[in-house]
Amino acid sequence: MLIGGAVAAVGGGGLLAREELERLWWKVPGMAKPRKEGELDHAGAEWTAASTANWRLADRPDDFEIDRVIIHVVQGSYPTALRVFKNPGHGAATHYVVRKDGHVAQMIRELDVAFHAGNRSFNERSIGIEHEGFVDRPQDFTDAMYKGSARLTADICVRHGLPVDREHIIGHVEVPGTDHTDPGPHWDWDRYLKLVRAAMPSARRAAE
Repeated sequence: MLIGGAVAAVGGGGLLAREELERLWWKVPGMAKPRKEGELDHAGAEWTAASTANWRLADRPDDFEIDRVIIHVVQGSYPTALRVFKNPGHGAATHYVVRKDGHVAQMIRELDVAFHAGNRSFNERSIGIEHEGFVDRPQDFTDAMYKGSARLTADICVRHGLPVDREHIIGHVEVPGTDHTDPGPHWDWDRYLKLVRAAMPSARRAAE
Protein backbone atom coordinates (compact mmCIF):
# COMPACT_ATOMS: atom_id res chain seq x y z
CA MET A 1 0.00 0.00 0.00
CA LEU A 2 2.73 2.50 0.84
CA ILE A 3 4.63 1.90 -2.39
CA GLY A 4 1.53 2.07 -4.58
CA GLY A 5 0.26 5.19 -2.85
CA ALA A 6 3.62 6.91 -3.13
CA VAL A 7 3.88 6.18 -6.85
CA ALA A 8 0.42 7.60 -7.43
CA ALA A 9 1.30 10.71 -5.43
CA VAL A 10 4.39 11.38 -7.54
CA GLY A 11 2.37 11.04 -10.72
CA GLY A 12 -0.04 13.66 -9.42
CA GLY A 13 2.51 16.29 -8.49
CA GLY A 14 4.73 14.46 -6.06
CA LEU A 15 5.08 13.88 -2.34
CA LEU A 16 8.28 11.84 -2.60
CA ALA A 17 11.32 12.45 -4.77
CA ARG A 18 11.86 10.01 -7.62
CA GLU A 19 15.25 9.10 -6.15
CA GLU A 20 13.61 8.00 -2.92
CA LEU A 21 11.11 5.86 -4.83
CA GLU A 22 13.93 4.15 -6.70
CA ARG A 23 15.47 3.23 -3.37
CA LEU A 24 12.18 1.67 -2.24
CA TRP A 25 11.59 -0.58 -5.27
CA TRP A 26 12.92 -3.65 -3.49
CA LYS A 27 10.10 -3.45 -0.93
CA VAL A 28 7.59 -4.48 -3.61
CA PRO A 29 6.82 -8.21 -3.07
CA GLY A 30 9.01 -10.38 -5.27
CA MET A 31 11.53 -7.65 -6.07
CA ALA A 32 14.12 -8.30 -3.35
CA LYS A 33 17.36 -9.95 -4.40
CA PRO A 34 17.47 -13.69 -3.70
CA ARG A 35 19.25 -14.46 -0.45
CA LYS A 36 19.84 -17.50 1.73
CA GLU A 37 20.14 -17.50 5.50
CA GLY A 38 23.77 -17.76 6.51
CA GLU A 39 25.11 -16.94 3.04
CA LEU A 40 28.54 -15.29 3.18
CA ASP A 41 29.89 -12.32 1.25
CA HIS A 42 33.48 -12.96 2.36
CA ALA A 43 34.78 -16.49 1.77
CA GLY A 44 36.27 -17.99 4.91
CA ALA A 45 34.18 -15.96 7.32
CA GLU A 46 31.98 -17.62 9.94
CA TRP A 47 28.31 -16.70 9.81
CA THR A 48 26.75 -15.67 13.13
CA ALA A 49 23.70 -13.48 12.79
CA ALA A 50 23.24 -10.12 14.48
CA SER A 51 19.81 -9.32 15.89
CA THR A 52 17.45 -8.00 13.23
CA ALA A 53 16.88 -5.00 15.52
CA ASN A 54 20.46 -3.87 14.84
CA TRP A 55 20.25 -3.56 11.03
CA ARG A 56 17.66 -3.09 8.30
CA LEU A 57 16.87 -4.93 5.11
CA ALA A 58 18.13 -3.32 1.91
CA ASP A 59 19.33 -4.23 -1.57
CA ARG A 60 22.66 -2.49 -1.83
CA PRO A 61 24.21 -1.33 -4.05
CA ASP A 62 20.99 -0.97 -6.09
CA ASP A 63 19.29 1.22 -3.51
CA PHE A 64 22.38 2.69 -1.81
CA GLU A 65 25.84 2.80 -3.39
CA ILE A 66 28.58 1.40 -1.16
CA ASP A 67 31.59 3.74 -1.14
CA ARG A 68 33.17 3.31 2.30
CA VAL A 69 34.66 0.72 4.62
CA ILE A 70 34.55 1.90 8.24
CA ILE A 71 37.04 0.53 10.74
CA HIS A 72 35.91 0.06 14.36
CA VAL A 73 37.45 -1.25 17.58
CA VAL A 74 35.19 -3.09 20.02
CA GLN A 75 36.53 -1.76 23.33
CA GLY A 76 36.20 -5.36 24.44
CA SER A 77 36.64 -8.94 23.35
CA TYR A 78 35.46 -10.81 20.27
CA PRO A 79 32.85 -12.78 22.28
CA THR A 80 31.61 -9.50 23.76
CA ALA A 81 31.11 -8.02 20.29
CA LEU A 82 29.15 -11.07 19.11
CA ARG A 83 27.03 -11.06 22.24
CA VAL A 84 26.04 -7.39 22.10
CA PHE A 85 25.38 -7.46 18.35
CA LYS A 86 22.98 -10.38 18.95
CA ASN A 87 21.20 -8.35 21.64
CA PRO A 88 18.12 -6.60 20.18
CA GLY A 89 18.35 -3.92 22.86
CA HIS A 90 21.85 -2.84 21.79
CA GLY A 91 20.72 -0.94 18.72
CA ALA A 92 23.95 -1.35 16.75
CA ALA A 93 26.07 -3.93 14.94
CA THR A 94 28.72 -4.14 12.23
CA HIS A 95 28.73 -6.38 9.17
CA TYR A 96 31.95 -8.09 10.31
CA VAL A 97 33.97 -8.73 13.48
CA VAL A 98 37.68 -9.61 13.30
CA ARG A 99 39.32 -11.57 16.14
CA LYS A 100 42.93 -11.10 17.29
CA ASP A 101 43.96 -14.27 15.44
CA GLY A 102 42.51 -12.90 12.19
CA HIS A 103 39.34 -15.00 12.22
CA VAL A 104 36.36 -13.17 10.70
CA ALA A 105 32.70 -13.41 11.68
CA GLN A 106 30.05 -12.05 9.33
CA MET A 107 26.93 -10.92 11.19
CA ILE A 108 25.02 -8.91 8.55
CA ARG A 109 24.89 -9.27 4.77
CA GLU A 110 26.56 -6.50 2.79
CA LEU A 111 23.25 -6.08 0.98
CA ASP A 112 21.78 -4.73 4.19
CA VAL A 113 22.29 -1.56 6.24
CA ALA A 114 24.03 -2.10 9.57
CA PHE A 115 23.54 0.43 12.37
CA HIS A 116 27.21 1.02 13.08
CA ALA A 117 28.35 4.51 12.11
CA GLY A 118 26.03 6.72 14.16
CA ASN A 119 25.13 8.56 10.96
CA ARG A 120 22.29 7.38 8.71
CA SER A 121 23.93 8.40 5.44
CA PHE A 122 27.18 6.67 6.36
CA ASN A 123 25.31 3.57 7.52
CA GLU A 124 23.62 3.38 4.13
CA ARG A 125 26.81 3.84 2.12
CA SER A 126 29.32 1.78 4.12
CA ILE A 127 30.39 -1.63 5.35
CA GLY A 128 31.47 -1.79 9.00
CA ILE A 129 34.33 -3.92 10.33
CA GLU A 130 34.73 -4.31 14.09
CA HIS A 131 38.05 -5.41 15.63
CA GLU A 132 38.62 -7.11 18.96
CA GLY A 133 40.56 -5.01 21.46
CA PHE A 134 40.87 -1.59 23.06
CA VAL A 135 41.95 1.67 21.43
CA ASP A 136 44.56 2.39 24.12
CA ARG A 137 46.25 -1.05 23.88
CA PRO A 138 48.42 -1.25 20.75
CA GLN A 139 49.31 -4.86 21.63
CA ASP A 140 45.71 -5.81 20.81
CA PHE A 141 46.28 -5.03 17.13
CA THR A 142 48.14 -8.21 16.25
CA ASP A 143 49.82 -9.12 12.96
CA ALA A 144 47.17 -11.79 12.41
CA MET A 145 44.36 -9.30 13.00
CA TYR A 146 45.80 -6.74 10.59
CA LYS A 147 46.29 -9.40 7.90
CA GLY A 148 42.87 -11.00 8.33
CA SER A 149 41.17 -7.61 8.29
CA ALA A 150 43.20 -6.45 5.29
CA ARG A 151 42.16 -9.54 3.28
CA LEU A 152 38.54 -8.77 4.16
CA THR A 153 38.82 -5.11 3.18
CA ALA A 154 40.61 -6.00 -0.07
CA ASP A 155 37.77 -8.39 -0.90
CA ILE A 156 35.19 -5.66 -0.20
CA CYS A 157 37.12 -3.15 -2.33
CA VAL A 158 37.28 -5.56 -5.27
CA ARG A 159 33.61 -6.48 -5.14
CA HIS A 160 32.39 -2.90 -4.78
CA GLY A 161 35.02 -1.17 -6.93
CA LEU A 162 36.51 0.93 -4.12
CA PRO A 163 39.97 2.52 -4.30
CA VAL A 164 42.35 1.55 -1.52
CA ASP A 165 42.87 4.93 0.09
CA ARG A 166 41.95 6.94 3.19
CA GLU A 167 38.96 8.51 1.50
CA HIS A 168 37.25 5.15 1.07
CA ILE A 169 38.67 3.28 4.08
CA ILE A 170 38.09 5.36 7.18
CA GLY A 171 37.90 5.13 10.96
CA HIS A 172 34.71 5.44 12.98
CA VAL A 173 36.17 8.63 14.44
CA GLU A 174 36.00 10.21 10.96
CA VAL A 175 32.26 9.79 10.53
CA PRO A 176 30.53 13.20 10.75
CA GLY A 177 28.68 13.71 14.01
CA THR A 178 30.13 10.69 15.81
CA ASP A 179 31.32 10.79 19.42
CA HIS A 180 33.51 7.69 18.97
CA THR A 181 37.31 7.73 18.82
CA ASP A 182 38.02 4.30 17.35
CA PRO A 183 40.14 2.85 15.93
CA GLY A 184 42.32 5.25 17.93
CA PRO A 185 45.88 6.56 17.71
CA HIS A 186 47.53 3.13 17.80
CA TRP A 187 45.85 1.84 14.65
CA ASP A 188 48.61 1.84 12.02
CA TRP A 189 46.91 3.17 8.90
CA ASP A 190 50.04 3.09 6.71
CA ARG A 191 50.64 -0.54 7.59
CA TYR A 192 46.99 -1.44 7.14
CA LEU A 193 46.61 0.12 3.69
CA LYS A 194 49.85 -1.52 2.58
CA LEU A 195 48.45 -4.90 3.64
CA VAL A 196 45.14 -4.22 1.89
CA ARG A 197 46.95 -3.34 -1.35
CA ALA A 198 49.09 -6.48 -1.06
CA ALA A 199 45.93 -8.58 -0.66
CA MET A 200 44.22 -7.07 -3.73
CA PRO A 201 45.61 -9.50 -6.36
CA SER A 202 44.37 -12.58 -4.50
CA ALA A 203 41.03 -10.87 -3.82
CA ARG A 204 40.65 -10.17 -7.55
CA ARG A 205 41.45 -13.77 -8.43
CA ALA A 206 38.86 -15.00 -5.94
CA ALA A 207 36.24 -12.70 -7.45
CA GLU A 208 36.85 -13.94 -11.01
